[in-house]
Amino acid sequence: MCRDPDTGRIGLHGYNNSCCRNWKRIFQYFSEKQLAIGAMHSTMNSNAPMPEHFTNERRYNPFSRFLKGRFGTKVYRVTVDAGFTCPNVDGTVTVGGCVYCDNRSFSPNRRLPRTTIREQVRRGVTLLENRYGAHQFLAYFQAATNTYASVERLKRLYDEALDHPQIIGLAIGTRPDCVPEAVLDLLQKYARDRFVCLELGLQSIHDRSLDWMNRGHYFDAFTDAVARCQGRGLHLCVHVILGLPGESRADMLATADAIAAMPVHSVKIHNLHVVRETPMEQMYYDGKVRMLERDEYVRIVCDFLERLPVEMVIDRLNGDAPPDYLVAPLWCLDKPALLHAIHEELDRRDSWQGKHRSLAGGVKV
Repeated sequence: MCRDPDTGRIGLHGYNNSCCRNWKRIFQYFSEKQLAIGAMHSTMNSNAPMPEHFTNERRYNPFSRFLKGRFGTKVYRVTVDAGFTCPNVDGTVTVGGCVYCDNRSFSPNRRLPRTTIREQVRRGVTLLENRYGAHQFLAYFQAATNTYASVERLKRLYDEALDHPQIIGLAIGTRPDCVPEAVLDLLQKYARDRFVCLELGLQSIHDRSLDWMNRGHYFDAFTDAVARCQGRGLHLCVHVILGLPGESRADMLATADAIAAMPVHSVKIHNLHVVRETPMEQMYYDGKVRMLERDEYVRIVCDFLERLPVEMVIDRLNGDAPPDYLVAPLWCLDKPALLHAIHEELDRRDSWQGKHRSLAGGVKV
């Protein structure tokens, strides 16, 4: 693998430029594994009806249903901010960060005075208990790259979150180039008796898009990370963005097909949106990037869902930001209306998550 021995990160920015990129071989392995599994079911009816656990209101497999099925009750995420940065911010792989990102726009704790993990958990649990009557929670390390530190520091922070008696597991957002073996070994230990969701920011399989957004890694980093996570008891979640500049419908659906062929458990789908004080804000005002209209996004996200396996968990169907941070598109401020439109489009098509995946693990064309 093209991996730095000290950091575990992969990519072509700043190190190991002479290494041969091998993501195609890894991806081919995952694809062949999917085909082998699908071949065992080749005698099934290709015109199968909508899965029984789907409903007309939810023609996909939502994260809330998955958690309730696993734990027997509703489980909520308590977001915490450990003050991490990212390797494309601090100069390790590049500088400037992702062109669309301001952590304050999606992490409430980054908009508040910094406090301890223990206090953030206590505050979040109390809020969700009072609002929803909730009793069990995941500690969600959300902002920035939450594996980008020494194992000793990570263990101290994760342990502090897990110390609360109502925290039953961890959700950890990170980059695929920031999960060295020592970190995965640590997460594997937690996963022996806790639920551990590792969220990997893929965004797109297309390297030109990753260059545009200044990620500082390529798709090979993602395939390598997924391969090294296997057999560790981790719930793998993939983040993707739809509507990236230069990506056609076919490009976006190629990302769906790649995710569907890999051993991951869930996906968060975001519409590209502009937040204030980011490099993309000026690009937007200069006319260099265009946001999808709501109807465009509804159609493409339904196309995307149709190509994912029915068992894959859907953690999110949209991206948004608080009104004082959002520049565009304004339609993503009304999340209930957007979700309603997605449900209506699936109903109009008489379609659902996975409908256009063939039994052999591919996509109907």
